[in-house]
Amino acid sequence: MALLLTAALIVYLFLLADRAFALFKTGTGVGIALGAGVLLLPVLGIWVVVVTWRNGLQVQRLSRQLDTEGALPDVSDLPRRPSGRVDREAADAWFGERRAEVEADQENWRVWYKLAYAYDIAGDRRRARETMKKAIELEAAERSRAE
Repeated sequence: MALLLTAALIVYLFLLADRAFALFKTGTGVGIALGAGVLLLPVLGIWVVVVTWRNGLQVQRLSRQLDTEGALPDVSDLPRRPSGRVDREAADAWFGERRAEVEADQENWRVWYKLAYAYDIAGDRRRARETMKKAIELEAAERSRAE
Protein backbone atom coordinates (compact mmCIF):
# COMPACT_ATOMS: atom_id res chain seq x y z
CA MET A 1 0.00 0.00 0.00
CA ALA A 2 2.86 2.36 0.84
CA LEU A 3 4.39 1.76 -2.59
CA LEU A 4 1.07 2.44 -4.31
CA LEU A 5 0.51 5.68 -2.39
CA THR A 6 4.09 6.78 -3.05
CA ALA A 7 3.66 6.08 -6.76
CA ALA A 8 0.42 8.09 -6.83
CA LEU A 9 2.11 10.96 -5.02
CA ILE A 10 5.03 10.93 -7.47
CA VAL A 11 2.60 11.09 -10.42
CA TYR A 12 0.84 14.02 -8.74
CA LEU A 13 4.16 15.79 -8.10
CA PHE A 14 5.18 15.23 -11.72
CA LEU A 15 1.91 16.78 -12.91
CA LEU A 16 2.42 19.68 -10.52
CA ALA A 17 5.93 20.25 -11.87
CA ASP A 18 4.49 20.19 -15.40
CA ARG A 19 2.09 23.00 -14.40
CA ALA A 20 5.04 24.96 -13.02
CA PHE A 21 6.90 24.70 -16.33
CA ALA A 22 3.75 25.74 -18.18
CA LEU A 23 3.65 28.86 -16.02
CA PHE A 24 7.32 29.53 -16.80
CA LYS A 25 6.55 29.35 -20.53
CA THR A 26 4.10 32.25 -20.25
CA GLY A 27 7.12 34.52 -20.08
CA THR A 28 5.35 37.02 -17.85
CA GLY A 29 6.72 38.07 -14.50
CA VAL A 30 3.64 36.83 -12.69
CA GLY A 31 3.71 33.51 -14.55
CA ILE A 32 7.38 32.96 -13.77
CA ALA A 33 6.89 33.88 -10.11
CA LEU A 34 3.89 31.54 -9.81
CA GLY A 35 5.80 28.82 -11.65
CA ALA A 36 8.66 29.12 -9.16
CA GLY A 37 6.23 28.87 -6.27
CA VAL A 38 4.45 25.88 -7.78
CA LEU A 39 7.79 24.18 -8.51
CA LEU A 40 8.70 24.36 -4.84
CA LEU A 41 5.78 22.07 -3.98
CA PRO A 42 7.09 19.01 -5.88
CA VAL A 43 10.59 19.61 -4.51
CA LEU A 44 9.22 19.74 -0.98
CA GLY A 45 7.03 16.70 -1.69
CA ILE A 46 9.98 14.64 -2.91
CA TRP A 47 11.96 15.61 0.18
CA VAL A 48 9.07 14.51 2.44
CA VAL A 49 8.75 11.18 0.58
CA VAL A 50 12.49 10.47 0.84
CA VAL A 51 12.66 11.33 4.56
CA THR A 52 9.52 9.31 5.34
CA TRP A 53 10.75 6.23 3.47
CA ARG A 54 14.21 6.49 5.04
CA ASN A 55 12.74 6.67 8.54
CA GLY A 56 10.33 3.84 7.81
CA LEU A 57 13.13 1.60 6.57
CA GLN A 58 15.22 2.38 9.65
CA VAL A 59 12.33 1.53 11.98
CA GLN A 60 11.70 -1.66 10.02
CA ARG A 61 15.37 -2.64 10.39
CA LEU A 62 15.17 -2.15 14.17
CA SER A 63 11.93 -4.14 14.29
CA ARG A 64 13.48 -7.03 12.41
CA GLN A 65 16.48 -7.02 14.73
CA LEU A 66 14.25 -7.06 17.82
CA ASP A 67 12.18 -9.82 16.26
CA THR A 68 15.26 -12.00 15.69
CA GLU A 69 16.24 -11.35 19.32
CA GLY A 70 12.72 -12.27 20.45
CA ALA A 71 12.37 -8.84 22.06
CA LEU A 72 9.62 -7.16 20.06
CA PRO A 73 7.14 -5.40 22.36
CA ASP A 74 4.03 -7.48 22.91
CA VAL A 75 0.80 -5.78 23.95
CA SER A 76 -1.52 -8.58 22.89
CA ASP A 77 -2.47 -9.26 26.50
CA LEU A 78 -3.48 -5.65 27.24
CA PRO A 79 -7.24 -4.95 27.42
CA ARG A 80 -8.72 -3.20 24.41
CA ARG A 81 -11.59 -0.84 23.74
CA PRO A 82 -14.30 -1.79 21.24
CA SER A 83 -12.38 0.26 18.65
CA GLY A 84 -9.41 -2.11 19.01
CA ARG A 85 -7.14 0.46 20.64
CA VAL A 86 -5.44 -0.47 23.88
CA ASP A 87 -7.38 0.64 26.97
CA ARG A 88 -6.06 4.02 28.17
CA GLU A 89 -5.27 2.91 31.74
CA ALA A 90 -3.49 -0.21 30.51
CA ALA A 91 -1.53 1.81 27.95
CA ASP A 92 -0.50 4.29 30.66
CA ALA A 93 0.65 1.48 32.97
CA TRP A 94 2.59 -0.19 30.14
CA PHE A 95 4.10 3.21 29.29
CA GLY A 96 5.24 3.67 32.91
CA GLU A 97 7.08 0.36 32.78
CA ARG A 98 8.82 1.31 29.53
CA ARG A 99 9.82 4.72 30.89
CA ALA A 100 11.35 3.04 33.96
CA GLU A 101 13.37 0.78 31.62
CA VAL A 102 14.71 3.83 29.75
CA GLU A 103 15.61 5.60 32.99
CA ALA A 104 17.54 2.50 34.08
CA ASP A 105 19.42 2.08 30.77
CA GLN A 106 19.45 5.29 28.73
CA GLU A 107 22.05 4.11 26.21
CA ASN A 108 20.10 1.01 25.12
CA TRP A 109 18.27 1.58 21.85
CA ARG A 110 16.00 -1.42 22.52
CA VAL A 111 14.34 0.23 25.53
CA TRP A 112 13.97 3.49 23.57
CA TYR A 113 12.26 1.55 20.79
CA LYS A 114 9.84 0.07 23.31
CA LEU A 115 9.21 3.51 24.83
CA ALA A 116 8.42 4.85 21.35
CA TYR A 117 5.98 1.98 20.92
CA ALA A 118 4.44 2.83 24.30
CA TYR A 119 3.96 6.45 23.20
CA ASP A 120 2.31 5.17 20.03
CA ILE A 121 -0.21 2.94 21.78
CA ALA A 122 -0.93 5.80 24.18
CA GLY A 123 -1.81 7.92 21.13
CA ASP A 124 1.09 10.40 21.34
CA ARG A 125 2.44 10.11 17.80
CA ARG A 126 4.72 13.16 18.00
CA ARG A 127 6.60 11.84 21.02
CA ALA A 128 6.63 8.36 19.52
CA ARG A 129 8.47 9.71 16.46
CA GLU A 130 10.93 11.71 18.57
CA THR A 131 11.65 8.72 20.78
CA MET A 132 12.06 6.41 17.80
CA LYS A 133 14.61 8.85 16.35
CA LYS A 134 16.57 8.47 19.59
CA ALA A 135 16.39 4.67 19.27
CA ILE A 136 17.66 4.91 15.68
CA GLU A 137 20.55 7.17 16.72
CA LEU A 138 21.58 4.86 19.56
CA GLU A 139 21.37 1.78 17.34
CA ALA A 140 23.51 3.49 14.68
CA ALA A 141 26.10 4.38 17.33
CA GLU A 142 26.07 0.79 18.61
CA ARG A 143 26.49 -0.53 15.06
CA SER A 144 29.40 1.85 14.33
CA ARG A 145 31.16 0.78 17.56
CA ALA A 146 30.78 -2.87 16.55
CA GLU A 147 32.35 -2.28 13.12
